[in-house]
Amino acid sequence: MIGPGLVKKRKLINKIMASAITLLSLTAVFMVLMIFVFLFKESSLFITSDFVKEEMKELGITLSNLLGDEYQSVAYPPKIGLQPLITSTIRVTFVAILVATPLSLFAAIYTAIFAPRWIKELIKPVIELLAGIPTVVLGFFALMVLATWIQTVTGSTYRLNALVGGVALSFTVIPIMFTLMEDAISSVPVPMKEAALALGATPWQTAIKVLVPAAKSGMVAAFLLGASRAFGETMIALMATGNAALNTFDIMLPARTLAANIGQEMAEVAFGDFHYATLFLTGLILFIVTFIFNAIANLYVGHLVSKSLGKV
Repeated sequence: MIGPGLVKKRKLINKIMASAITLLSLTAVFMVLMIFVFLFKESSLFITSDFVKEEMKELGITLSNLLGDEYQSVAYPPKIGLQPLITSTIRVTFVAILVATPLSLFAAIYTAIFAPRWIKELIKPVIELLAGIPTVVLGFFALMVLATWIQTVTGSTYRLNALVGGVALSFTVIPIMFTLMEDAISSVPVPMKEAALALGATPWQTAIKVLVPAAKSGMVAAFLLGASRAFGETMIALMATGNAALNTFDIMLPARTLAANIGQEMAEVAFGDFHYATLFLTGLILFIVTFIFNAIANLYVGHLVSKSLGKV
């Protein structure tokens, strides 16, 4: 029989552990909030800093120039239109998702449904190990090998372009998308699969018409999180895209993404000046877009879960 003293001690330990877990959770939320506040504070120097305002006045630059279609920060006066950086980021992200989505989807379907157990135990760790490869290594591979191969196949004028960067970025996106998609398909209740097979559906028809639609919440989450990962990648985009800020959607032309631009120029700016504020503004844009992707993924998954439980 457990004595009153031991019961009281256990209750105290449980209360302390619950408080510690709550504190750690709130700390994580607080850190994300502080990152947003810091980015907003530094990017708002256009409005709050007299030094930046005076510098902009001397250079003949207004806030409307941020919407321009040219970006040359080293020119005089500097051209700081963010359109080329945004379109470059979209180009590279589009290629990465276009390559990663079908590969991840079919690999997940095969692994979750068709593969023998020993092959499944081999495929999953190998694909997930891609996430552990440093992005600088993938960028170096794209720079030295992938760029040459793609130029040979496509006959493109530029060796480094958005296509090369996007294909290289897909290597970082595939592990995320594959893992989420495979888990989503594997989580579909077994009776659904058995019922489809009992009605005469082939394994392939069962996979495409029953299991994949049932796992669509995980599919959407995988797509959005993969896009978020590609949108904010720095090192591969810095090494394999050509680093030219061109305002075009042609994937065969060089690109300079928002993240790569920060990595390229942040070490060269003076603290608190106009260029510094511009780079932090691009960082704020990256943060907001990534946050929106993740928020939509969570809302969509939550809606489908509620719907499946009959709550909506």
